[in-house]
Amino acid sequence: MSELSPAAQAVLDAANGAQSYGSDDCLNESRWIAAAALRAAADQVVPWQPEPTEESVGPTIDFGYAWALFSKANDVRQELLAIANELEAQ
Repeated sequence: MSELSPAAQAVLDAANGAQSYGSDDCLNESRWIAAAALRAAADQVVPWQPEPTEESVGPTIDFGYAWALFSKANDVRQELLAIANELEAQ
């Protein structure tokens, strides 16, 4: 089994500390529970959005600014989902 990234390990450690089974118990589902929680957080905090277009932004908002906001939000979403994917793949 490969090592988890520091972020994924911190999430798993927190989940393992909150459940009643040992970390090697076959009934331990903390990894999948933590991944599901991260996916739910991503959907709530940075929900999926289509890429902005000049038409969708309109004339009152600078397109470059709208694109920068979209890009940063998408980066955060992808980081959360990457940790969830890593937890599920272990």
